[in-house]
Amino acid sequence: MIKALIQRALCATILASFALVTTQVNADPATNDRFMKVLKRGVLVVGVKADYKPWGYRDSSGKLIGMEIDMAQDVADALGVKLELVPVQSSNRMQFLEQGKIDLMIATMSDKANRRKVVGIPQPNYYTSGTNVLAKKGMVSSWADLKGKPVCGKQGAFYNKQVSQKYGAKIIAFVGNAEAKQALRDSKCVAWVYDDSSIMADLASGQYDDYEMPMATEDDNPWALAVPLEELHGIWGNFMSGMTYNWHSSGRLVELEKKWGIQSSQFVMDMNKRFAPYIAN
Repeated sequence: MIKALIQRALCATILASFALVTTQVNADPATNDRFMKVLKRGVLVVGVKADYKPWGYRDSSGKLIGMEIDMAQDVADALGVKLELVPVQSSNRMQFLEQGKIDLMIATMSDKANRRKVVGIPQPNYYTSGTNVLAKKGMVSSWADLKGKPVCGKQGAFYNKQVSQKYGAKIIAFVGNAEAKQALRDSKCVAWVYDDSSIMADLASGQYDDYEMPMATEDDNPWALAVPLEELHGIWGNFMSGMTYNWHSSGRLVELEKKWGIQSSQFVMDMNKRFAPYIAN
């Protein structure tokens, strides 16, 4: 049912984007080369993470799996083409798109103004992350509980200053995440402050069953998928905008969070509630 809804909506999106491209030829140059190559090739090449469980990682057989891999498959299915996955890292994901090594990037990338100058970021955003803590169950229940208490952090992370100044936590900064989380296990701090998406990945790993993420996330940074910059206002950019709207409206992202054991995010729930009425009828 979800796939059918996506495909119907995307047909309308494609038609609308053809009209949009026609009206923008002179005002805002856009190409459709990559989109047409995907259809002609019969294969969609998507850059994804291979080391960020549960969004993109390798299973015991080496196969790439995760929430974003499922999203990539949704796109390929909607286009009626095969899917090829290319592992990317934060340091090279935009370059891979620029260089034509991938057609689309879905790889836990935050939506930043400087990145919009390099790659095409369709709207709306599909996910978000922000500041939160990992703590033993029942240890803390609000940000105010951190006042005057030792909190583990990673050296150089902006979360440290924020939690220290705003809530009076005593930050103990470590060089790496592994050392900080081991200190948490050793009760050298009451919590570990970091990006909530990383914490959710820890909770989904099965190695932190006695821990929780008890706070409401603060300072959300939206995540963006990306197409080549020159295709943002063409068919490809509009197509992916349509995909994202339908992931939200259909509840597909809510479903995928449950599938991959990710703690339900307020952003995904809010976006589903916001856009669901558009497909209710």
